[in-house]
Amino acid sequence: MSFLVPSRGAKIPLSILVLVICGFMFFVLLYAERISLMSSSTLSSNVLKLKSCPRKDLGSKPKDIVQEEKVREKKVPEESGREERSENMDVVDDRFEFDPEECNVAAGKWVYNSSAEPLYTDESCPYIDRQFSCMKNGRPETDYLRWEWQPDDCTIPRFSAKLAMNKLRGKRLLFVGDSLQRSQWESFVCLVESVIPEGEKSMNLGQKYFVFKAKEYNASIEFYWAPYIVESNTDLPVILDLKKRIVKVDSVEDRSKYWEGADILVFNTYVWWMSGIRMKALWGSFGNGERGAEALDTAVAYRLALKTWANWVDSTVDSNKTKVFFTTMSPTHSRSADWGKPNGPKCFNETEPIKDKSFWGTGSNKEMMKVVSSVVKHMATHVTVINITQLSEYRIDAHTSVYTETGGKMLTVEERADPMRHADCIHWCLPGLPDTWNRILLAHL
Repeated sequence: MSFLVPSRGAKIPLSILVLVICGFMFFVLLYAERISLMSSSTLSSNVLKLKSCPRKDLGSKPKDIVQEEKVREKKVPEESGREERSENMDVVDDRFEFDPEECNVAAGKWVYNSSAEPLYTDESCPYIDRQFSCMKNGRPETDYLRWEWQPDDCTIPRFSAKLAMNKLRGKRLLFVGDSLQRSQWESFVCLVESVIPEGEKSMNLGQKYFVFKAKEYNASIEFYWAPYIVESNTDLPVILDLKKRIVKVDSVEDRSKYWEGADILVFNTYVWWMSGIRMKALWGSFGNGERGAEALDTAVAYRLALKTWANWVDSTVDSNKTKVFFTTMSPTHSRSADWGKPNGPKCFNETEPIKDKSFWGTGSNKEMMKVVSSVVKHMATHVTVINITQLSEYRIDAHTSVYTETGGKMLTVEERADPMRHADCIHWCLPGLPDTWNRILLAHL
């Protein structure tokens, strides 16, 4: 192979000479710009923020952050069957902004972090209902507190009480739903109350309407008891005979006056609907009792009720001022055969989450979940659906089980000894799983 070399005395065309010089200058400028980017922490921060939902890659972090994590990380021996989290969760890397459009929080796994400690306990927070106070009620092990949800492709920011209260400054946050929604409300209150000085916070507990106020922030965190969202004959007092419960699927008027004016609304309804394959539904007044009630398939009644709720949201809520959320169904785990223990005592004595990502138990009804998706899709108002179902499906270990009360009374020794009859595999311990729901909620805010 021969190369063409200009003979001595030959002139290089001016156009080629100009191209060579321009190319060299462009390379010099590009290299200088790269050096400038590397040395400018401010610009570097702005560039990093463009990636809103990062993969958790330790190698991509600045050396000072990596070093700080290594110094603060507690060295613990690996436990059999548990995947230890290598990064210290107390270090908040706020260069990244959470973007729900890019982050699928429903897909991931639970990672055991032996150094994790809850931000509160049922001893330190005075607002936890005894029904959810598992440690106070004698639960002997606390590993259920150290499992952390890790999405596959992104990072959910840690819950920051000060950040949460700053976002709520001058606002009303209102949770609406059943006892599972009440536990999420209690979780949120407990997560933030420690940063509010004594004398600057108050709690008002009504029959249906509970209000926690933070005077310093001019903010309130509220809960309204509405297990079906729409009206029913069994809100209070609760009718224990499931056959006598009637849902008025066409009205929210008696309760919606409490919802108006809220800046953030978080709705939920599911468990109360799952009392059978059919539900008694009523249009109009309860004045005639059961007369006029019609037995409908549960999914049909559920859709009618959610359409009534959706109509209220679309006709009443100003989406420029109010954010609306709907939390998907909270799973129940009353059939241990679902996770391969046909003779197991429901969720009693479970100490680890399910590892199988494809797991879906009989306590979650996909048809009902599709109803939520369908109704929300056709609403004029934007509603953010927070999918907590799949991640909660794995947590067979996080229920109150026998460490709870029923009917306002603690379970007796004899009742605790019979978990097949008395273990509560519907509700969750606090602190516990609802804290993760609130971590996701705060990220969306």
